Amino acid sequence: MRINIVMGFFLPVPPLGGGATEKSWHGLAREFAARGHAVTVLSRRWPGLPPTGAQEGVQHIRLRGYAHTRFLPVNLWLDLLWSLRVGRALPQADISIVNCVALPVWYSRLRGAAGRLVVMPGRMPKGQFRLYRGLDRVLAVSSAMRKAILAEDPRLAPLIRISGYPIDCRQLAEPRPPQPAGSPLTIGYVGRIHREKGLDLMAAALTRLAARNGLPAWQVMLCGPVDVARGGSGPGYAAELRRHLAATLPAGRFVLREPEFSPERLAAVYRQIDIFCYPSLAVRGETFGVAVAEAMAAGAAPVVSQLGSFTDFVLPDATGVVFDHTAPDAAERLADALARLLLDSPRRARLAAAAQIAVQKYDYPNFAVRLLDDFSALLPAAPQQS
Repeated sequence: MRINIVMGFFLPVPPLGGGATEKSWHGLAREFAARGHAVTVLSRRWPGLPPTGAQEGVQHIRLRGYAHTRFLPVNLWLDLLWSLRVGRALPQADISIVNCVALPVWYSRLRGAAGRLVVMPGRMPKGQFRLYRGLDRVLAVSSAMRKAILAEDPRLAPLIRISGYPIDCRQLAEPRPPQPAGSPLTIGYVGRIHREKGLDLMAAALTRLAARNGLPAWQVMLCGPVDVARGGSGPGYAAELRRHLAATLPAGRFVLREPEFSPERLAAVYRQIDIFCYPSLAVRGETFGVAVAEAMAAGAAPVVSQLGSFTDFVLPDATGVVFDHTAPDAAERLADALARLLLDSPRRARLAAAAQIAVQKYDYPNFAVRLLDDFSALLPAAPQQS
């Protein structure tokens, strides 16, 4: 098959600037190419990357893009400009996978050359599915995403497949480094340093946890981008969070790390985490939870908020812990959940082991084969040889 993969306007592929969508499709493009398919990725032009060229069997076309902003109307306008630019550069293909908002509105004009249209929204829909026509497949990354899409256009039900996101289970599950006896357990978070991720709630819970007696030694590590262009809330918010936790926790028990964009180094970060805390409040922003799945693959026991985006793989007291982030005492509930895992090492180990098994279905090779089989079914059958 000839496969186009269209990214958004603000990050490159390979994912030198981060981005779960960019990282996922970069990995899938390589998997598709390794299986003999002709793959072209269209992404943002980036310093140090050539405008065109091949890498690991994947053709790249990099076009002028734009920095992400904190304003949705501005981002939608930039997406429109980007979609027009991509539409003019789109190569002929059998399948085109589109990860931007505006292009599918007029994609039907390109259908003859660019092939079947597959859409995989990276954020919860904001009305665009009411405008789309001629879709061939919709990849909803979670049951919550499927529900949101159907709320905009119920006629899409036969076209939707719940896919999840791919992750590199093999790399993440490499053996953890041995820890000296008595080493503190690590409560960790990996993701955008943004208010909507519930980090203020996490900080409040950690303040309560620090006041409790009888817990084993523990420490906290946060790792992720701070700047707005990469999805954070900005340096001011990061400084505020750092001051809060530094004042709450004893010296040496808290670190806010720079983001890791190297898959190898990021996997090493995950393998340092015993309890992965992801208290997101982003009801309309959280679609799946790649960081949660990656932490599970690396052997951490997850604690997550009660968002629908996590329900496909974080099952309460089976593969993780779920707390009610909407409760008036949400911080206390989160502190209780963390304390119980710190105190109960057999339960923590059981949840971590079950979590690691549960996310194997998202491993890149398994995920790629499922997608390729589905894409093949969308194409006209080859004529029979007489």
